[in-house]
Amino acid sequence: MTPTRRIAALGLAAAGVALPAGRALAQQRAPLELPDEDAPDTELATRESRNEHMLAPVSINGQGPFNFLLDTGANISCVSNRLMQRLSLTSGESAPVHTVVGVRQRPIVTLDHLQVGPRNRRNVRAPALPIKGPEVDGVLGVDWLKGQRLVLDFKGQTLEITRSRQDESKPGKVVVVPARRRKGQLTIVDADLSGRRISAIIDSGAQGTLCNGRLRDLVRASERRAGRDEAPRWVQMETLAGEQFTGESVFLPFLRLGGLHLGNVQVTYADMHVFDIWDLKDSPALVIGMDLLQQFEQVALDFGRSQVRFDFT
Repeated sequence: MTPTRRIAALGLAAAGVALPAGRALAQQRAPLELPDEDAPDTELATRESRNEHMLAPVSINGQGPFNFLLDTGANISCVSNRLMQRLSLTSGESAPVHTVVGVRQRPIVTLDHLQVGPRNRRNVRAPALPIKGPEVDGVLGVDWLKGQRLVLDFKGQTLEITRSRQDESKPGKVVVVPARRRKGQLTIVDADLSGRRISAIIDSGAQGTLCNGRLRDLVRASERRAGRDEAPRWVQMETLAGEQFTGESVFLPFLRLGGLHLGNVQVTYADMHVFDIWDLKDSPALVIGMDLLQQFEQVALDFGRSQVRFDFT
């Protein structure tokens, strides 16, 4: 986990960071997630998209498999407009869908049957989004997890959904960090930047890691005290839905996530709508994307016990 690897991961995407395609119906309060005790353990082989996202095979109405982007930052699953047309799905209603950039009215379709490995759901209401590129057919959100445990195995290129279980840290190998539920997502609560408490959300739908204005201001103030006052370096970015915006490159001098310590972490400042969705506009916050997550062998998000486990490579 050298700084060079992290810088390269973000640098490759600086001209077009692909962030979460949708935050569907996020203005509604997420329902209490009760563990689905009857759901079978699931392990699926995944592949990596051009933008370093994890893609999982999903069947819709008995057809497929289709490539769905695994997005722990989305509270509901979505389909692309292209897949909607391919499967002749019709929509009789629309609803506001929250993205990184803002809110858009999108058509809502009903999926008679949605299957992820051995897990099946029927009559799924899903927004249809204008996802760019032919390789992503939809977004698989955290509505599939229901208090269970999601394991992103980057080394083995698999994902697992299992029952919640207690994990323990192992020095030099495993770090387990406490978290809390926030509108369906897990927010790491034991985190700080150079001693200042911050919030951090795990978002596998974001290629690059984002910070908000409050966190950027902490970094800039620290740089000025150290006698550094460099001009901002701006980068152009684009969401999977084709929405363009501008961000500012920021280096975090020291980041702690529980017992995990990272130094000189490159992130992108963009005070976007995503921080409003999670009520994090007014406090220092970080959205941890794939550029950081992929530096670990595994990352496990336990929605039943509200904790995140990082396994070192």
